[in-house]
Amino acid sequence: MTNNSVNPSLIPWAKPDFWGKEKEYVLQALSSTWISGGPFVDQLEKDFASYQESKFALSASNGSTALQMAFLALGLKAGDEVIVPAFGFMAAANIASLMGAKPVFTDVDPKTWCMTAADIERCVTGRTKIIVAIHTYGNVCPMDDIMELARQKSIPVVEDAAESFACRYKGKLSGSFGTLGSFSFQATKTITTGEGGMIVTDREDLFDSMALYRSHGLKRKKHYWHELAGHNFRLTNMQAALGCAQFEKLDVIIRERQRVHEQYKKQLDNIDGISLQHFSSDVEPVLWAMAVKLGKKAYPQGRDILLEQMYKANIETRPGFYTAFSMKHLHQSPCLPISEELSAQIISVPTYPTLTNAEIGLICKTLMGFRR
Repeated sequence: MTNNSVNPSLIPWAKPDFWGKEKEYVLQALSSTWISGGPFVDQLEKDFASYQESKFALSASNGSTALQMAFLALGLKAGDEVIVPAFGFMAAANIASLMGAKPVFTDVDPKTWCMTAADIERCVTGRTKIIVAIHTYGNVCPMDDIMELARQKSIPVVEDAAESFACRYKGKLSGSFGTLGSFSFQATKTITTGEGGMIVTDREDLFDSMALYRSHGLKRKKHYWHELAGHNFRLTNMQAALGCAQFEKLDVIIRERQRVHEQYKKQLDNIDGISLQHFSSDVEPVLWAMAVKLGKKAYPQGRDILLEQMYKANIETRPGFYTAFSMKHLHQSPCLPISEELSAQIISVPTYPTLTNAEIGLICKTLMGFRR
């Protein structure tokens, strides 16, 4: 996001929207003196578990710490391998590396931009500990195939659903297929608490383990007695108050995000030099970010120059995700051709629920105007 108070005519790439009782609930949290944990945290976890039809939901300080709690509960250790897609946000890969594990990168489907079971199977070894399915931009990986492979190989699956909250695959919500599902409430996400995250599971043993890791390894039965060496990954009551207010308007948020997606599709589909992300008929997306792949002939200036051109036209855009292969200072990965092509040629345009149809029209007209 960009602070457009400097340039009020700028259409930002994303912005948080508040729908009703956010201020009221935050003030309630402040006046209650419950500003760390508290009743809004409990309510948000309860609402989230109910919505996801999961037995347990545990809030976290952000989506990355939600992933780390999952990895810790699954017993990830140094030398283990974690399979992740080469194209996608790198939180899971970075957390694995910080824990001494090795991220192993798969290529992705050239149309959906998500990993498949076939991609994963090529990467499985005797050291594979976890498969992380990242649902990029609001698409959903083919989870039936991935879960069948995981069952055959006896490997747990963690769904990184940070970008796909409220999306469905074959009628079932993303994040509810794997052993664990993680979510983000960062400022650009479908619902926001500023920073924050959530993890869901049906396994009580994993829930209990994550609860310990989240809060210093304390069970609270005896002050300052640590069952294990834990962290502080807790969400505050004030942040959860924001989330509870957002959750009450989830139907509106979903409807408006789907409107934005439909408007973009209507104006950019079948345009020469622009390819849209493919969503199978099994997927009901609630788009986190609208992204398009640029044709080299139509945009010979390249994606990075186009980012600058769009910004000069008062439209903030973002590149596709950079791959592990391009970040050799962090990770070791082979050159995976589909992921490299997507990384170089994708541009993500403004996407948020209060983006107007007129603004979408201007964005599309401007984007097409820079074609050669």
